[in-house]
Amino acid sequence: MLAARVGKLVAMRRATRAERKVGIVLFNFPPNAGNTGSAAYLSVFESLFCTLQSLKRAGYRIELPTGVDELREKIIAGNAGLLGRSHLLVGITRVRNEALVLRDTLDYVGRDVGAIIAYDDASTDRTLEILAGHPKVALIIANGLWEEDIAARRLAEGRHRGLLLEIARAKLQFDWMFCFDADERVTGNLRGFVQEPRVANCDSVRIALFDAYMTPEDCAPYQADRELLGFRRFFGPEQRDILMLWRNRPEVYFAEQHAREPGGIERLRTDLQCQHYGKSLSIEHWEETCDYYIRHFPFDTYGRKWSDRKGRAIHTRSDFMRPLFEWGETLFANAVKI
Repeated sequence: MLAARVGKLVAMRRATRAERKVGIVLFNFPPNAGNTGSAAYLSVFESLFCTLQSLKRAGYRIELPTGVDELREKIIAGNAGLLGRSHLLVGITRVRNEALVLRDTLDYVGRDVGAIIAYDDASTDRTLEILAGHPKVALIIANGLWEEDIAARRLAEGRHRGLLLEIARAKLQFDWMFCFDADERVTGNLRGFVQEPRVANCDSVRIALFDAYMTPEDCAPYQADRELLGFRRFFGPEQRDILMLWRNRPEVYFAEQHAREPGGIERLRTDLQCQHYGKSLSIEHWEETCDYYIRHFPFDTYGRKWSDRKGRAIHTRSDFMRPLFEWGETLFANAVKI
């Protein structure tokens, strides 16, 4: 861990100013919408604007607003109108370098949820910019340093989602929470679903997730201007039931060992289906995914199988050597829970 951090410091020292990221901390008390930069008798935004101008002159890559008033509006207002309101359903997500699919994800999820709170895990692409510009994203937690240690990063996953849950409860009033990843598309109407009589006696819902695959006839790369839902034709029958939806009960919580699924869950049912595109965005993305798991996850549990998958982006059967099916009832009838 120490060697990795020293390596990052060396890389930053060698990088040009235009390649570096600089964080600026502004006073924000009381911690609620509209209080950022409200220190008494200090020209906070004028000082900040001058600082940004100086950084730009020094060679840092900065998109300056037209003036102090625009800067103040961007920081203070944002989507503050979503806070403090009562919502039937809100979403939380933890993302890293998801710029390719993220705008479509936020648009898709935003049809059903009243607000979204996101944790950006030190993205190096335009993920943070896309989050900040979307009308349904109420709050963003931006982590500036990605944890490279394998064990520490797996523990951090539950901690990050716990922070999202904690902030959602502090800033929003809501009945249900939807926890989603950027490469997933739940095919049902979530907003309508949580109001149906069939969920009146349940507090949490596992959703059946199926992996989409590239095939010889369907392997064109995904483009950011397309809808991801229904992008691929074939799916593997392997069904993973993922806890994505739960009522806002005080007993629900995240701890470090929980990763994606929280504790304190009761009255659980399995319903709805989800298309997962983590393996099928493009051949290039498949190879990047293989390399990611090989480099950053334990070899025995992840690295070995992803090493075997390199160069095998195109499928005629699933990774588990089962037939592929088109999305629909035939797929669901042949589902194999894993």
